[in-house]
Order: sequence, then structure tokens, then C-alpha cells
Amino acid sequence: MQTEHLSYGSDQSGLICGYVFAPEQPGKTLYTKEAIEWLQSRQHVSDDTFIWLHFNLSNVAAEKWLHEHAALPEEFFETLHEGSRSTRIEHADHSLIAVVNDVLHDFAFEASDIATLWLNVGSNVMISARRKPLKSVDRLRNAVNQGEHFSSPTELLTHLLRDQADVLIGIVRNIIKKIDDIEDHLLADRLNHKRANLGELRRVLVRLQRLLAPEPAALFRLLQRPPVWVAERDVQELRQSTEEFAVVLSDMASLQERIKLLQEEIAASVNEQNNRSLFVLTIVTVLALPINIIAGLLGMNVGGIPLAQHEDGFWIVVAIVATFTVIAGWLAFRKNRKD
Repeated sequence: MQTEHLSYGSDQSGLICGYVFAPEQPGKTLYTKEAIEWLQSRQHVSDDTFIWLHFNLSNVAAEKWLHEHAALPEEFFETLHEGSRSTRIEHADHSLIAVVNDVLHDFAFEASDIATLWLNVGSNVMISARRKPLKSVDRLRNAVNQGEHFSSPTELLTHLLRDQADVLIGIVRNIIKKIDDIEDHLLADRLNHKRANLGELRRVLVRLQRLLAPEPAALFRLLQRPPVWVAERDVQELRQSTEEFAVVLSDMASLQERIKLLQEEIAASVNEQNNRSLFVLTIVTVLALPINIIAGLLGMNVGGIPLAQHEDGFWIVVAIVATFTVIAGWLAFRKNRKD
């Protein structure tokens, strides 16, 4: 089998794409060999020049390449294999380590359509790695390919967080549309398995909110005491991007409450329909009770059955049954009107 068939959308080292950024210039494509040369001579590179390397961890060669050439802190590799993947940004060994959760390209409102992006942001290098194709980082790639200027790796990180917020806003809008449709069906009394759909949407929102909400303690420490190589403007941009996140997460919490109220309304509607069906069944049972009792008594094979020899006995029994049936029905409906 040829090597290119096992590349998982990356080269043999696991590199999906690489860019080098110079002052006031758009990013230029950087290949694996050039990236190695740049990393080996980073001490002699201008402070205003930096690179971004994006890797696919599904390619087993990616992590090995990072160990050999990127000189990343051990905390970054530990983060790749830890169980907790909540979104956070931490300061470790003269760099920022970020864990960012994002949605897949073919996001279908399933909880399993959420994956993780790991980043190591230094003064002149940003390394990003993921196992599945994600929306936000590809939007950042498109921005670089379209010639947008970036002055620092921190600005790349801020742009990524804003792209993620935009993706989440789109998800929230789609969920709002779905909820509006369900409300319209509820008002028109044309519900069809919508209660299960609401449960799925609520689970997705809960998972998104749990994974995407940045850990406040780590983020607060970072914003209060950022690394010395992070410019004040980048700190302000990072603070604004986290505020945008907070707004989106607040909208998600409101949607969860709205879904909860809809579920309660649908449950009440279902209970009301069940009560109506039970009432109809009760009325039928009550109306059939007199004729069943009288038929049971008259059908006993014993002597002394009244009206057995009377020529109008049948009509007399019918009249008695009808009278008791009318009385029973009147009592049942009268009680229902009082309720």
C-alpha cells in the first residue's frame, strides 16, 4: 500500500498545513523541511516573524515529529492524552497551552460530533493539532489563505476563538429555528415525536456548554498575569473573545431553559390527551354498566325471573335499562362539568 493512502490528509510527518508570517505581510505556505529549518534557526529569526504549524494526530507520525523538532513543553504532550478536555488556556514553560473543543464539519446536532483541538502558543511559534476535521480551525486557515494579516501567534489564537464563537452562534441559530418549528407544531396540535427531538437538542447544548465553557480560574490567572511576550493589545483582544464566548454560553443556557419549558408543555399536553381518553373509556364503562348488570341478572338460569311470562316484559326491561343508563350518564357528565 502506498504511503499517500495513509496520510490522513497530511504529509508523512502529519503536517496538514504550515505558514510563516512576516511583519505586514500575509502568511506564506511552509512545508515540513522548511519548518524544520526554521525551528532549528529560530534564535536567529527576527522577533516579528513567526510560524503556525497545524498537525493531524490521526497520523501516528505527527506526535513523534513534534517530540523531535518542535521542542514543546511536556505539559502539552500530557494534555494530548489526559481525560479532561474542557476548554481552557494555561501558561506553562514560556508558552500558552490551549485546549479548544469544536464541532466537526458534518455537525448533525449529535453529542459525538464534538472534538478537541490542542494548541501550544509561544512568542514566535503556534502549534495546533487535532484528530478530526474541525470547523473553527479551518475557518482560520481560510482567513490566512485569503491574505489576512496577523502580527503574532496570540492574534492567531484570538482569531480562532472568535471563529469558534461564530460557529457556536450559527449552531444556536439553527437550534432556535428547530425549536420554533416544534413550538409551531405544538400550537397547531400536530406534534410528531418532537419530544424526543427536544431531548437530543438539549443533550447537545449541555455537552457544548460543558466542553466549551472556558475554565474561569485558569483564564482569570492568564488575563491578570499574561506572559511578558504577549502584547497588551493581544491581551485585550483575548479578553474580548472570552466575553463573546460568555454571551454565546448565556444564550445556550437560555435555550436549555426554553427546551425544558417546551418539554414540560408537551408532557402536560400528552397527559391531557391521556386524561381525555381515560374519561371517554370511563363514560363508556359507566353507560354499559346498567345493561351488563341487568343482563347478568336476567340471564341467570333460575326460577322466579320477573316479567318472564309478561307479553311486554322485553320493553319494560329495555325501559328500565335505558332509564338507568341515562341517569348514570347524567351523573358522570355532571361530575365532569364540576371538575
